[in-house]
Amino acid sequence: MLLERLCNASGPSGFEGDVRKIIIEEIESYVTDIKIDKIGNIIAHKKGNGPKVMIDAHMDEVGFIVTGFNEDGTLRFSALGGINNKIIPSKVVYIGKKNITGVIGVKPIHLQSGEERNKNLSYGDCCIDIGSNSKEESKALIDLGEYIVFSTKYEEFGEGLIKGKAFDNRMGCYVLIEALKEKFDCDLYATFNVMEEIGERGAFVAAYGVKPDIGIVLEGTICADMPNVPAHLSATEIGKGPAISIMDRTSIFNEDMAEDIINIANKENIMYQRRRAIAGGNDAAAIHGTGGGAKISTISVPCRYIHSSVSVASLKDVENTKALLIAYLKSLI
Repeated sequence: MLLERLCNASGPSGFEGDVRKIIIEEIESYVTDIKIDKIGNIIAHKKGNGPKVMIDAHMDEVGFIVTGFNEDGTLRFSALGGINNKIIPSKVVYIGKKNITGVIGVKPIHLQSGEERNKNLSYGDCCIDIGSNSKEESKALIDLGEYIVFSTKYEEFGEGLIKGKAFDNRMGCYVLIEALKEKFDCDLYATFNVMEEIGERGAFVAAYGVKPDIGIVLEGTICADMPNVPAHLSATEIGKGPAISIMDRTSIFNEDMAEDIINIANKENIMYQRRRAIAGGNDAAAIHGTGGGAKISTISVPCRYIHSSVSVASLKDVENTKALLIAYLKSLI
């Protein structure tokens, strides 16, 4: 299954090669041409005569990078993207292209002082245990600067739900790949961008090259539909359809575009919801603020627990997001 392959692939910020390979194999028969730019973005052009539309889905996931070696053979590391420090202890990770297994270690709670138990964990408090006995042994296996990802595998569970890593943003990649298999009148540029999780860096370059009239960002977005979170703070809900954003900390989304997307959802009987939170940000900021700018909107798949070792989403929401994007693009003539 394509979504499973995308989520299981390793691709933290700056190391998106495995994901890029999957995407190119999937889309090359459905687009006019494909370019890989200097920083690794995929720019796929599906030529048309209508308005120039850029659909963005970033390829990278949150992860870590090896920054040093301790004398006992454990690794020092830092984050690639915004990961909640509280969730990292005891997680199993894969390191580099060899997929070397490691375990993120921290001092046992029995040995922690009261102050240590109450303070926010730092990466300096942790190490990665790869079963090595010395710095020299670890250096023979792993290079400084190798990437690290969570080992979580994609799996279906419950009633139409899935769990896995990298839902932010392999959800967007999957939806965009599937949409490219359809026919549209608009002049469509599909950009699968790098390094969103460390500052939308790929999207700035892609938007500068494409110079779109309209930009749509596809995302896996925050969802906190949990018992201890008030409904108005949950942002989105699983099973209620794609989330259409109002604004976030970097963008205010085009009101007319949002209205058009909602009208199409109602016309096609596609379930949708508004993303209620204004927290976070995505590639939309780069698209609407580059060159002459562009009208922008974001359509997202709600995902519980993003920016951690595992997320949960609804397959129905994924399919409804795909249906809504395709219906909107077909309306652009």
